[in-house]
Amino acid sequence: MAKPCPVLFGTNNNIAIKEMGFLSSLFKSSGKDELKEKVQNGALLLDVRTKEEYRAGRAPGSINIPLDDLAAETERLEQGVPVVVVCASGARSEYAASFLKSKGFEAHNGGSWLSFLNTAKK
Repeated sequence: MAKPCPVLFGTNNNIAIKEMGFLSSLFKSSGKDELKEKVQNGALLLDVRTKEEYRAGRAPGSINIPLDDLAAETERLEQGVPVVVVCASGARSEYAASFLKSKGFEAHNGGSWLSFLNTAKK
């Protein structure tokens, strides 16, 4: 029987914390408050989840362009308008933000769309 990984089960919390920091840096996003402020000040909130995921729930004011369609639908986005990209967890939004930056957009990984659910209400 395999032994549990000590990092995952907390036998060395310092290592676990360092590993979590490493994972966070992989999916780094700007501060949530800063990004929410950008959205409140006119940035586009772009949700790159599938159409089905988007229909099941979304942040008010967001638009949906699934990640698989983004390259073909970039013309829907306006240059000069910041874009905050969200998805379910932050992985797809990180990829999309990097892609948009390579096309000259000011793009930010917003992580999970759920964190923007109440942005319009504040």
